[in-house]
Amino acid sequence: MLVLNNFVLLFVEASPFLLAGMLIAGIIHQFVPKNWIEKTLGSKGSIVNAALIGAPLPLCSCSVIPVAMGIRRSGASKASTASFLVATPETGVDSIGITYALMGPVMAIARPVAAIFSALCAGMLVHLFGTKETAKNTPKLIAQQQSSSCCHPSDSDVLSIKQKVIFSFAFGFGQLLRDFMLWFVLGIFFAALVTTFVPPSFFTQHGQGVFAMLVVVLVSIPMYVCATASTPIAVGLLLSGISPGAALVFMLTGPATNIATLMVIKNELGKRELILYLIAIATSAIFAGLTLDSLFTYFNWQLDLSLGVHSDMVGAVYQGSALILAGLILLQMQKRYLPRIFSANTSV
Repeated sequence: MLVLNNFVLLFVEASPFLLAGMLIAGIIHQFVPKNWIEKTLGSKGSIVNAALIGAPLPLCSCSVIPVAMGIRRSGASKASTASFLVATPETGVDSIGITYALMGPVMAIARPVAAIFSALCAGMLVHLFGTKETAKNTPKLIAQQQSSSCCHPSDSDVLSIKQKVIFSFAFGFGQLLRDFMLWFVLGIFFAALVTTFVPPSFFTQHGQGVFAMLVVVLVSIPMYVCATASTPIAVGLLLSGISPGAALVFMLTGPATNIATLMVIKNELGKRELILYLIAIATSAIFAGLTLDSLFTYFNWQLDLSLGVHSDMVGAVYQGSALILAGLILLQMQKRYLPRIFSANTSV
């Protein structure tokens, strides 16, 4: 029963961010020129661009999923998509602000720097060792969109703003949701299991050094926690005796490695890319954590901690968003598994 309760709480917490992410993905898909995405984030584009574009965006670990899928299917390379998937949830203007408020300037600077470094590592590993993109796999993603005239009209079509808005909703809340909804629900379920059965004291039994950071990585991988929400949790860990470097590792790996994101990466980018993604995040986060601990020791820095209160996120907006998302998921499940009930011309 406690697992179900935690599942509902996590679903409610994630819902508004996921809805916002799907909307942003739909808008990108319709309003951002495909040639710009291909040039900026495509196979000849820059992994650095993806990291720098994603870092300031205030998207959490769930809302980034549909946005990343949208840019991937609009022509972004696997490497750039991986870089974007790391930089965006690990930091953002909102999380930097709350980090400064609760932890002081050192952690507020260290967090985005480490996030961009981690994103670059992930992108480079996927670029160097990932499955090479060929005409057999890259156009397949775009072809999925071109085959549906309601979500991706040909470039020769001249669409009005109203039509583009309609198609944005159709893509974001329709096809895109259908493609990752099962992975999302399964990921939230596993996160609820971890939340239920892993006690908070598990993090702080060994608070210093590489071992503490490895423990943080292993426990944070299946968790669902956004960058902003991870900050007061990290403050609590620091007050319990964990080192600043280990707290930084938690703030990096927690938002970027929840199971919902990992399952989507496996489905969209491939198994090899998923392994490379995890290796890059774990190693870069531990390296950043060890570096930060060394700097604290060398310069004798002091943390300026404040006890922030994190909202339970169960207000009217979150509950309403959860109901909307649950309804959309049920609708798309009916369309996928009971297709005869619906007309073949249904646009969403």
